[in-house]
Amino acid sequence: MWFALLMALGISLPPLIPSIPGVTEPLYDIVPPLPIIQVPLPPLDSPPFTASDLKPKKIGYFWTGAGDKRHKDFLATYSLDDDTFGQLIYVTDVPSSGNDPHHLGPSLDGKTLVGGGLLSLLKLQDTAFYFDTSNPYRPQFLKSNRALLSSITDEIRAKPDGGFFITYMGSAAGTSPGRLVETDANFNVIHEWPEDVEGTLNILGEQFSPHGLSIDFEKDIILTSDFVVPVTILKPTVGIARANTLRLWELSSRKIISTIEIPDGGGIQDVKFIPGNPESAALATAVHLGQVWIIYPFRKGANGKQGVAELLYDLGPRARDVIAIYSDISQDGRFAYFTLTTSNHIAALDISDLNNVKRLDDPDEQQPTVGPHYVKLTPDQQHLVVTDYFVQTGDIGIVNTPADYRALYIDVNNDGSLSFNRSIDFLTEFSNRGGGRPHSAVVFDLTDPENPFYY
Repeated sequence: MWFALLMALGISLPPLIPSIPGVTEPLYDIVPPLPIIQVPLPPLDSPPFTASDLKPKKIGYFWTGAGDKRHKDFLATYSLDDDTFGQLIYVTDVPSSGNDPHHLGPSLDGKTLVGGGLLSLLKLQDTAFYFDTSNPYRPQFLKSNRALLSSITDEIRAKPDGGFFITYMGSAAGTSPGRLVETDANFNVIHEWPEDVEGTLNILGEQFSPHGLSIDFEKDIILTSDFVVPVTILKPTVGIARANTLRLWELSSRKIISTIEIPDGGGIQDVKFIPGNPESAALATAVHLGQVWIIYPFRKGANGKQGVAELLYDLGPRARDVIAIYSDISQDGRFAYFTLTTSNHIAALDISDLNNVKRLDDPDEQQPTVGPHYVKLTPDQQHLVVTDYFVQTGDIGIVNTPADYRALYIDVNNDGSLSFNRSIDFLTEFSNRGGGRPHSAVVFDLTDPENPFYY
């Protein structure tokens, strides 16, 4: 009964150590980092900032960690308009620190954002953070919660009737299996999928670490991609446990239909349906191989099971084992973009003809980026927003990717190629808290008040 009640309400627990002025702050300099679970010290209050009265048409929200991992993590709101680009509008704190803010996603009506914490589990903190963006220029922290069976929030997709689907890459202990988590319209956790016996046996039988998430609501299917077992990036470890699989789900029943394999994929970080594709094909990134694969969810393989994976494009030697390859696809399905994190490179492909994919970037070019990861096209498709920060676990882990802690605002040319232009420097802007570590972004385009875009 208690389990059902908690699942219905979602759970949220306060910090285990309360904030005591003059007492808890010095503990940060005394307590050493522990191997995995960290001392759940309360956060230091963020330094003051001056809010701006700007009301730009294009707004960038960046889910950001305090560089010192002591101050509160926060949502930074910036202008993306041409005449006021890069001006800070507002900073919205969450009531905890050291979460290593991860992905960020909007509700369909643009009134709510949800951001996940990659390392929240290590301080026994809530892992999902909700922001009220009813006033887009003054986001307010709304609530936080956590799931019971899973942790390590990753990709986020809004439900048409309110609420979200969110991939949680690990179990409650950061091991496999993770879960596909569903919230209601009040953002309470209501299910952790799969719940059926067959699906549960499936994810217990092999690594289930869902990261990528794409949903075709019209065709009644979900694709999730398995990446890595989170706890294996922390010391002590014998190496990162990477997956080679994707899961095809029936949306209406929330059941796994089949498991699709990319042989020797070495971490299938991301998957996205190609807009307008008549077969509902999706692109998936295989990190070890440095390749882009195409998934046909309605074709059947030699084993008779639904879902077929085929190699679409090899991104070349600089894309091999780059820790992470994240992607976005233009709304017309013509162009696809991929961040090669430790190669400091962003690849661009023309996929308008899937039988003749063309590369639009020079794979040997030294681009002005360090550690690019999260990538998102602006709603008008004229710019690419890329955040230059992936993961830094410090002394407790083995993944510490170089970064320059910037948000790039890259022009998209008519042919889909990229022209590097402007950026926002989070290291300087938030130097009073050890710099800012922006992992992800959401863009609001309010140019046409009758037809706003939230992406």
